[in-house]
Amino acid sequence: MVLACDVGGTKTRLSLFDHAGGALTLVRTARYASRDHATLGEIVSRFVGAQPPRLRAAGVGVAGPGVQGRARTTNLPWVVDAAELATQLSLPAVTLLNDVETLAWSVARLGSGDLVALQPGIGSLTENVAIIAAGTGLGFSALVRSGGVATSLPSEGGHAEFAPRTDVEVELWRHLHGRFGHVSSERVLSGPGLRNIYEFLRDTGSGAEPAWLAEELRVGDPSASIATNGFSGRSPLCAQALTMFIEIYGAESGNWMLRTMARGGVYLGGGIAPKLFARPRAAGDAVDAREVFLRGFVDKGRLRPLLESVPVQVIVNDEAALLGSAHFALAAASA
Repeated sequence: MVLACDVGGTKTRLSLFDHAGGALTLVRTARYASRDHATLGEIVSRFVGAQPPRLRAAGVGVAGPGVQGRARTTNLPWVVDAAELATQLSLPAVTLLNDVETLAWSVARLGSGDLVALQPGIGSLTENVAIIAAGTGLGFSALVRSGGVATSLPSEGGHAEFAPRTDVEVELWRHLHGRFGHVSSERVLSGPGLRNIYEFLRDTGSGAEPAWLAEELRVGDPSASIATNGFSGRSPLCAQALTMFIEIYGAESGNWMLRTMARGGVYLGGGIAPKLFARPRAAGDAVDAREVFLRGFVDKGRLRPLLESVPVQVIVNDEAALLGSAHFALAAASA
């Protein structure tokens, strides 16, 4: 058996895979609200039960920087220690990766039903591939190939500076700088980031917030409400915020493609991309998510033709990170 864990700021997911005949088959999976638990070890104990299965390998993907087998989660008060988990699970070692790295290791194992294409492109998985994942936070990774050997890149690029491209984005940066000081890309491109964009537009007079919307934002999930009312066009202000958010998503994805020379494709992971790009398009939609994203993605001056040739895919398999973590852990254990 192979155990895989995906630690996120909102939820932590675990899966148990059976390794037989050279393939991994899902046996059992579960998800837990991360903040309801003090440590990852506590969740692992609940998942494996009183009689843990015999494990060949275990891998963990963590939303936070990992250094020498330990990771302090960015949006949780946890420290994940690979050595402690290995002792708990009676294993020689447990692999620890950045959570978006695990997505990079899943790409070659995803089928057509696990992906939604935004741009077909002409790339091959024998070339570099890039991952960008927006959700509770913002993560980056890439699978880089050299001499036929693939290596994943850990990254905390979501905490690098947001680079505005337009006059309105410059004003957004100034607005957020006044609130937060340092303005990272994650302040803009994440679930909380969509709300930040909306509040900037509202507070700078770009549109009115009716009473019904103010109440909806107060009692519900603000980002989900902004997206829903933006797509439907019920709120022009929400539609403006959603459009700005999606175009920035495209621009950041194009930047990451150039920085990693990911001619093999750009893959959008995380919880937000499927909700934006895999939803059925309605005739009355006020925002064409695919068109807006690609507008930002290819707008790279002289290198526009290169961006237009790159495949762009949305990962819609919710278990992709667990699959990637399990395969990486198994390969490490077999080495």
